[in-house]
Amino acid sequence: MKNTFRKRWLIAVGCIFCFVLLWESLSFAKTDSLIEKVDRLFETWDKPSSPGCALGIIQDGTLIYAHGYGMANLEHNIPITSKSVFRIGSTSKQFTAVCMALLEEEGELSLDDSLRKFLPQMPEYAEEITIRHLIHHTSGLRDYLTLAEIAGIRDDDYFTDAEVVDLLARQKELNFKTGEEHLYSNTGYFLLSQIVKKASGKSLREYAEEKIFQPLGMTNTHFHDDHTRIVKNRASGYAPKKGGGFVISMTTLPMTGDGGVFTSVEDLFLWDQNFYDNRLGESGQGLIGKIQTPGVLNSGENLDYAFGLGIGEHKGLTMVSHGGSFVGFRADMIRFPEQRLSVICLANLSTFDSSGMARRIADIYLADLIKDRGGDKTKPGPEKPKFIKLSEVEPKLEELKVYVGKYYSEEVDTAYFLRFKNGKLFMRHENPHRSYPKAALKPMFKDRFQVERWKLNFIRDEDEEIVGFKVNAGRVQNIFFEKQ
Repeated sequence: MKNTFRKRWLIAVGCIFCFVLLWESLSFAKTDSLIEKVDRLFETWDKPSSPGCALGIIQDGTLIYAHGYGMANLEHNIPITSKSVFRIGSTSKQFTAVCMALLEEEGELSLDDSLRKFLPQMPEYAEEITIRHLIHHTSGLRDYLTLAEIAGIRDDDYFTDAEVVDLLARQKELNFKTGEEHLYSNTGYFLLSQIVKKASGKSLREYAEEKIFQPLGMTNTHFHDDHTRIVKNRASGYAPKKGGGFVISMTTLPMTGDGGVFTSVEDLFLWDQNFYDNRLGESGQGLIGKIQTPGVLNSGENLDYAFGLGIGEHKGLTMVSHGGSFVGFRADMIRFPEQRLSVICLANLSTFDSSGMARRIADIYLADLIKDRGGDKTKPGPEKPKFIKLSEVEPKLEELKVYVGKYYSEEVDTAYFLRFKNGKLFMRHENPHRSYPKAALKPMFKDRFQVERWKLNFIRDEDEEIVGFKVNAGRVQNIFFEKQ
């Protein structure tokens, strides 16, 4: 009787053991199949002659796949790994925003403090701008990188934080009334870095190191405010070269806040896990809830932008994300909190679509849960005005002559000459070695022209004489150039 029971017990245990082995083998086979699909997405870049991407896939608190494709440095034949350190552009903004939340928690500031409390040299209109407006891109402040472009500053030119503050202090108006609209602007987050200095007595680099990176063990992460600093395991940035190959695409700019974080896939894994079990500050998960709270317009309408994080949906699933793009680097980090899945893509090639790639990888792992085949669903702020397409005009040569002359803007301390060449109207910076649009001005309709991504609206006085023009360039609106 005992032997019979023992045999049955052994058979049962054996069946369970076989079932477990079968289940594990099927799970591993499924995992291997998913990884093979992921690897195929990177075949174009996964070679010793190309820059590429570091990938991290996080599931249920585990970094289940960390891999590098392509080269971190083409000159020294160094491949990309999960330890490679990349500049992550605007993906940095979430770290800046967390610093502001921590400073408020410490009683060093309020998110409803005026910008001029910390930077009194800003124009009077900045009295109505609060830290909260800066965080949510609702301040109306013009984007400083676009202002630098209009001023003719070249991509390789060096300028300092103080010069940026001076440039912003010269601006006579906003893109829109504070709180009325949402327009992404690097200026807000750059100014947050200046507020950190005023409120804490420490640079953003120092404050973030003490309050975020050290507590989380992110030993390969920092705000890069010194271009001469040596960074171990740094990936170089690249851009395609005309005719084939690549050129180095880096920057010496020391600005932080809007960007400037250097980090790795392995460090961002630690950052990702802190969203589920916060170890920063004193408020526990209250901090995490705060930084994922979307901004609100004056109208009461909720945005899809929180504290340096986009809050939206991807194919029916809640997604928290933020991409980054600067010089030869492209980054994105997307999180599906309900499924506890995150994807990190850090690339060192200017043409790499990190955001698109991260979502394609998420689609592979979430295939059974995807509710539809549409794209991301977010609320883009206020309804955009509808425009009526106007007929383009072809002004005669004598009509174009009225636009010729020198125009100066106090706001960017820059002059442009408008002149004829081969029967067309061209712009030229007062310093011909500066950067400026090289294409001919394209007439759109009366007194309206476009050149590259700039739109020029010429202004006439009561006598119909040209007195100047205003430049609109995306994140900068209505910069006035007076005719001299």
